[in-house]
Amino acid sequence: MIIGHGGNKTALARELGCHVDEVVDMSANINPLGPPERIIQVIRDHVSTIQQLPEPDARSMVQGFARYHGIDPGTVIAGNGTTWFIYTLPLALQAQHVLILGPTYSDYADACRMHHIEPEFWIAPPETGFVPDLESVSNKAAHADLVFVCNPNNPTGVLLDPSVIITLLQRHPRTCFVVDESYLPFVADGDDRSLVHAGEYANLLVLSSMSKIFAIPGLRTGFLSGATGLIEKVRSYSQPWNVNALAQVVINDIYNHPEQIVPFYKKTRAFIAREKHWFLKEQADIPGLVPVAGHTGFVLARLQYHTAPQVCRRVGQDRILIRDCTNFHGLNYRFVRFSLKDRENNRKLGVSLKKALSQ
Repeated sequence: MIIGHGGNKTALARELGCHVDEVVDMSANINPLGPPERIIQVIRDHVSTIQQLPEPDARSMVQGFARYHGIDPGTVIAGNGTTWFIYTLPLALQAQHVLILGPTYSDYADACRMHHIEPEFWIAPPETGFVPDLESVSNKAAHADLVFVCNPNNPTGVLLDPSVIITLLQRHPRTCFVVDESYLPFVADGDDRSLVHAGEYANLLVLSSMSKIFAIPGLRTGFLSGATGLIEKVRSYSQPWNVNALAQVVINDIYNHPEQIVPFYKKTRAFIAREKHWFLKEQADIPGLVPVAGHTGFVLARLQYHTAPQVCRRVGQDRILIRDCTNFHGLNYRFVRFSLKDRENNRKLGVSLKKALSQ
């Protein structure tokens, strides 16, 4: 198990002898705008909720999610973040042969190994921009009973057209495909690309995160939706009160005011697109830094002349955390990832990277 997927602000602050708030964390993939002000106010107004037990099955949350997406609430489970589902799925589905499309989020493999399953990987090569080849993936999926697909993918930012995944669903009806859409709300046409509505496929499960887009990872909230038969298998492993009371209040408020969701998504997408365009244009002349084309607010970059530990350490001296991607299966010590923030911090990162790569 990897304890924390981004950098450690506390450890770096201790090393540099500064306050933790002076460290800029650009290693974690969270909405740079932060939570909407309404969420902050809801938390302030309902903090006393922690004195009460929440709904044991988070039914109101489930109904809100289902209502917003126009799907049957019986095909949805709310959980303590998507991580809980990821670690439960191999056991609940009694998987024996798991395929992971990589390079990707490490918890899929960690979840398998927790249940004594050694997963197989299909690794997209950097020469293709890390875009998976449908036929090659299909050949591997034919021998799996569970396949993990992150779309858009972390850390590459690669976005698969839903038709590619649907083709796999149709070709391999006995294989369960888990599609992690945690970062899809950041994509311009993400709503149209989501497979949450593809309820006709009996071999599909979709992970949806509230943490990233609404910048509330500490509240630990997420959803699993999909085929009824598969959902019931996972539901049998669900524990009561697996979503805390304050988180339920916040998510219920979000879905009780759906008119505010799309504007916030659009504002986030426009902000990210503007900052990413500016940053990549400004850093185009940095020698030895080759960004990978992606569809998210985070950027995977290949280092031509330096190693990731070196660069992360040098940038860290400027009180900025970026992600060393050495421990991503399918990547190596030549890759780093950083999540863009506001213009001031993005400018600081650019200056720091230039300095680090010139040494």
